[in-house]
Amino acid sequence: MVAWMWPMLRRRWRALLPACVLALVTAAAAVGLLGVAGWFLTATALVSGALATFNLFVSSAMVRGLAFTRILSRYGERVTGHAATLQLLADLRTRVFGRLLRLDAGQLARWRDGDLVARLTGDIDALDSVFLLSLLPLLVGALAGAVVVATLAAYVPLAAPVVGALWLIVLLLAPAWLARRVRRSGSARQEQAAALRQQVLQAVDGHADLLALDAADGAEAAFAGSSDQLRGAALDESRVLASGQALALACGGLAMLAVAAAGAIALHDERVGGALLVGCVLAVAALFEVAAPVLRGAARLGAAAAASRRVRELERTEPEIVDPPQPARLCPLGTLEFRQLRFRHHPALPLLEGVDLRIAPGERVVVTGVSGSGKSTLLTLALRLRDPQAGGIFWEGVDLRDAALADLHRRVALLPQDAPVFLGSVRDNLRIGDPAADDARLWDVLREAGLEAEIRALPGGLDQWLGEGGRTLSAGQARRLCLARVLLTDAALIALDEPTEGLDEAAEQALFRDLPRILRGRGLLLVTHAQTPSGFADATWELVEGVLRRKPASDTS
Repeated sequence: MVAWMWPMLRRRWRALLPACVLALVTAAAAVGLLGVAGWFLTATALVSGALATFNLFVSSAMVRGLAFTRILSRYGERVTGHAATLQLLADLRTRVFGRLLRLDAGQLARWRDGDLVARLTGDIDALDSVFLLSLLPLLVGALAGAVVVATLAAYVPLAAPVVGALWLIVLLLAPAWLARRVRRSGSARQEQAAALRQQVLQAVDGHADLLALDAADGAEAAFAGSSDQLRGAALDESRVLASGQALALACGGLAMLAVAAAGAIALHDERVGGALLVGCVLAVAALFEVAAPVLRGAARLGAAAAASRRVRELERTEPEIVDPPQPARLCPLGTLEFRQLRFRHHPALPLLEGVDLRIAPGERVVVTGVSGSGKSTLLTLALRLRDPQAGGIFWEGVDLRDAALADLHRRVALLPQDAPVFLGSVRDNLRIGDPAADDARLWDVLREAGLEAEIRALPGGLDQWLGEGGRTLSAGQARRLCLARVLLTDAALIALDEPTEGLDEAAEQALFRDLPRILRGRGLLLVTHAQTPSGFADATWELVEGVLRRKPASDTS
């Protein structure tokens, strides 16, 4: 896990270094504060009859200085440490999201939406313990322990090896034991947390269906079961952590006894003073308090390890649709041609079998067919979101598999049936089609899509904030907004998948009447169940049992 994250840690070393330095200062101040305070109080008691021989001001100034240093350095450590960790997690999310964007639709379909969200959020969040509660405390503990043991070797040499051995138990052996014990419960905790996120997303997305089918009780029971399993895994981790903390307290107590016993001999031999001995005992007590974050981090390593496995599974998935080593260039205008196309989602389930179709520049072609006949699949193949098992798709004679994906997507643009309106402003949604488009261009495409008047009537205009999924817009307005976004691409061929789905008949026919004007000479590949107006299409095809059959001109309406 650390080896996997090491490149990101190395890249962010400038952000991590201040946190490391401040953590060391904090640990030194904490150990020094308790040691100096013990020395100060003991020395004051021992010289109470002759205070003139003891400088109270220097000792009290040291206590105050160490106390303030500890407070300030602790604050700085938390700020810089969390800032650096958030940068690391942001880097990781960006990297994983970038890998997901390169996967094709079939690969993404292997994961449920809620599972992908859980991996990008909860699983990556669980990795914050790798630096804050594992690597950083181990580094601080190792250096702090070395300093304290070296000090004991100088003043109480008999206690130094005992304290060193006990410290190694707390710093290394106990965390290793904890990490091993929580491996299974940590993995279960992460899996159940992901399951809960997935169940929430599914319930929110399908709450109407759950209520209509009287399935809400079953969803609640499943959610309660996952919650109970998550609670059980968390309790197991808590019990293991409590055992580790008990071991640390026992080792800390034994270390203090060892220093006190060895110090008593040194005190009897007048090799160490009483005030210094008490300071050493309390410094050892403060040292073992430094181990608390190490133990907490070890108790969370099970969840972190499970999270890293789930995230790495996404990262290791290689895209199946890739650019060729030397892509052929596609001309701006061209004929899109399907030649003996064959595609099946499953080898035993025929879908597209020997499809032939030709769409010339500026031609409007309509494809109809029953649900499940493969109409939407035809569009995904045209965008090379999937590759056919046989046959090919060509742009002006160039096989799409020989061209760069970015080049293809500049020639062919797809408006899918479930095209989303993203949470953001009108401008944000439109600029997905062309990030460099200025306001004049945005108003132009809104005018072409027949949406300019409605957007100008909104209080914010292009800056009007749209709700989740475009809830502030009607279904027809949302569909036209998505169409305007596609028009910004300047693609020569527009592929539309059921663009009137969910619209009433009036809005449906209005969109069909406006499409020839909106396209302005661009080619159109339209997949629809709806009847198009007479004269709308240059050719109408019906997809029957995996084969396209041209409908007579009298039936094209």
